[in-house]
Amino acid sequence: MASGLGNLSARQRALVDQWLPGATVEKDHSWGLVATTVLEMTRAGSRFIVKAGGDDDHHVQRELHAHLNWLRPWTDRGRAPILVRASGDAKLLITRYLPGELVLGSRQADDPAIYQQAGELLALLHAQTAVTDDDYERRENEKSLAWLRQPHRIAATTVEQLRAEIVAWPTPPATLVPTHGDWQPRNWVVHHDVVGIIDFGRAAMRPAATDFVRLAAQDFRRNARLEAAFLGGYGTDPREAGAWHRNRVREAIGTAAWAYRVGDEPFEAQGHQMIAEALMSSRA
Repeated sequence: MASGLGNLSARQRALVDQWLPGATVEKDHSWGLVATTVLEMTRAGSRFIVKAGGDDDHHVQRELHAHLNWLRPWTDRGRAPILVRASGDAKLLITRYLPGELVLGSRQADDPAIYQQAGELLALLHAQTAVTDDDYERRENEKSLAWLRQPHRIAATTVEQLRAEIVAWPTPPATLVPTHGDWQPRNWVVHHDVVGIIDFGRAAMRPAATDFVRLAAQDFRRNARLEAAFLGGYGTDPREAGAWHRNRVREAIGTAAWAYRVGDEPFEAQGHQMIAEALMSSRA
């Protein structure tokens, strides 16, 4: 059995031993805030990523769905890892290692050319299929209201503002496309100036503009050239004003409440800033 698999369940360890016999753990890439283990392993000169979810994990199933249904436009171009083996029941998947350096924290985090490539790649993902969902907006509103009922550190007066705004929103039909769900530089890697994409645990059918929210809260507000480059790569701007505002508010609430739950204080602070900015825009 490969060493370094102590955080995996017995079934997950047995499957890794079966699928990658004699493999060696080279690095633990686990984030540490959630019960998902991410290991870089080698076997017979090849490198792999092993991702294993905990008992309450839903991310591995979504990642597996993305690999099976939506990643072909990227994998055909060598821009995303290729699935090797997986078990949805065991919450385990193995992919080929995608070489590259994370854009987040690198000198390329402020390079417009990187954002142009990221826009081009996102357009490929979104273009694959589209469906109309008459109930999407109502469901997302309910999720946001549920977050507000859970423990968090959003001020009581702000909670009341948010609730009042959400219940007054319209719920028009929404066009949904395959989305990454965490589209930002921490999930982009660069190898020889070519951008690749990792981590599909939040992939789902959503409006295209939802993949712009985290960039708008972080990178676009830091440097307008990055937004211009990204939009140039993507080819259009899907952010219709009303839906964009609703998505921003929902993302802000979810960020602040989820980050509080897992103890990520910097991300929680970003969520509070996102809430303040979203509420300010609603009053403008």
